[in-house]
Amino acid sequence: MSDRPQPQPYETTTANSAFGLGLHHVQLALPPGEEEVCRRFYVDVLGMTEIQKPPVLAARGGLWVRADNLEIHLGVEEDFRPARKAHPGILVADLDALAASLADRGVEITWDDNFPGHRRFYVKDCHENRLEFLSPVESRKPGS
Repeated sequence: MSDRPQPQPYETTTANSAFGLGLHHVQLALPPGEEEVCRRFYVDVLGMTEIQKPPVLAARGGLWVRADNLEIHLGVEEDFRPARKAHPGILVADLDALAASLADRGVEITWDDNFPGHRRFYVKDCHENRLEFLSPVESRKPGS
């Protein structure tokens, strides 16, 4: 028998560790030499800001972008294959506005209502990496 605690319900809001874990960035891959294509998607379409990589890392190529509380590092992989299942789940304050903006720019959106308590959709980036954008559904108390 394991001493591991039982899984908690998804609705559990307190899940602390002794280490103060948090997310600094998400890394996705891109093919060699495709940084400009990524800039057109992540900076021009998504509206993120390119940030300079530290010099020791800049020599590797790639692209780092940031917006609000999100940072994405796009790293060069010689034998690139897109992440079609694995993906970042990106919280969005105004999901409908983002969906409209992406659709206006010709990005195909796939809505998915299979995540209780959330509205979400998926898109593919410029190299077919899967991105999930989601927003919690506000719960209303009876009588409000």
